[in-house]
This record gives sequence, structure tokens and C-alpha cells, in this order.
Amino acid sequence: MSSDVKKENEAQSYLRFSLAKEYYALPLLAVKEVIAMPEVTQLPNTPKHFMGIMNLRGQIISIIDLRAKFQIKNEFNPETTVIICDMKPFCMGIVVNSVDSVLSVKAEDIKPKPEIESHKTTDYITGVVSYHDE
Repeated sequence: MSSDVKKENEAQSYLRFSLAKEYYALPLLAVKEVIAMPEVTQLPNTPKHFMGIMNLRGQIISIIDLRAKFQIKNEFNPETTVIICDMKPFCMGIVVNSVDSVLSVKAEDIKPKPEIESHKTTDYITGVVSYHDE
């Protein structure tokens, strides 16, 4: 078996998180760490979804609330978490309702994103996976 075929069949790991009652996932390789909701310094004249900046061990990180970005009711709860993503060359934090699990997904199990007729972009969705009938 060639190494190319083997790579296609290998599963990739994704970090599953929730926004309200919906689940999303990020490639685990893009996740630097998951932290509790930090103290955030707000900045003036920024979009509603831009919460501000934080200091993480000397590194200044921008914090985006995905719930506000996607226009989802953004209630804070004890499980509200920030996922620090390594976007190379910078890091960014995204606020989510909770981090659920790590998924192992094969490329052939990822279905194309649905066609959505809207004036809003869905570039943030790269595919859809069925996981335990969800």
C-alpha cells in the first residue's frame, strides 16, 4: 500500500465544541490550548464579536466571541471556555459555550457543506460530519 493511500484513510483529530445547542469542530493541530474564561481588556470601536485582548504568559491575544459572530445567544455559564488557536504567525482566542471532546474523523466521512442561499458567508464551514446521529 502506498503512503498516499494510507494517509487518505488515516483519521484526523478534531476538537469538538458547542455554540448554544450546535456542535462545531476545529482541527486539533490548530488548537494551542483551552483555557477558562480570562480577564479581557475591551478595545473601543471594535465589532460586537471582538471581545478584546488578553495577556497569556506575555503574549497578547485577540479574543473573538464566536456566539456573537454567528449571531447566537451568548450566555456565559461555568463551562464557557476560550480555545486558543495557533493561526501562524499569530494566536487568537475564540469563546465557546463548552469544549466537548476530541473526535477522530476520516476524510471520507466529511460531507460537503450544505448550499445556503444567504447574503452571509459560510466560508468558516468546510464540511459536515455525522457523529452519533448528530
